[in-house]
Amino acid sequence: MLARRQDKLRLVNMRLNEFYGPLYVASQAGNIAYRSLLKKQGKTQSEPIRDQDMKEWVLWMTTIFMPLNDTREKIIIEKAYLIVEEQMPQCLLDFVTHVVGYKAVLSKWADGDYSERRSTIGWPPEFDAYVTRSYQALKAEQTGLLDNAFSRHWRRLNHRKKK
Repeated sequence: MLARRQDKLRLVNMRLNEFYGPLYVASQAGNIAYRSLLKKQGKTQSEPIRDQDMKEWVLWMTTIFMPLNDTREKIIIEKAYLIVEEQMPQCLLDFVTHVVGYKAVLSKWADGDYSERRSTIGWPPEFDAYVTRSYQALKAEQTGLLDNAFSRHWRRLNHRKKK
């Protein structure tokens, strides 16, 4: 029973440390940066990207958003075995596809062609909710497993003192 609980804690920790934790942090950072850009531009949404916003949009895409997207894409592709579900969640596949679409756009930008401003594959609306929900559920599970281990250890120590 103890070995099974320790194995479960190890798996939860691995999922948090290698997949959901980094995905959550990168997603939160991306969302904060995105809201900051919108605020700077006096907008509530990025669409449409106006001509006067294009230079700023390119800067933020190339220096902030795509590096964060690349980080998340790499986590999803290289650590897919750590997902909680039996099947790959569609929102993760949609996210990777969205990023691939942006790679084509950025390649055009690098050649001086700014005719496309966004990925042809839109942002998956359920991505952020999935990442947050999964991260929070795993943190709660981790806390529960750690609390149980701590409680057992505490009872053992108190039991020894009484003898």
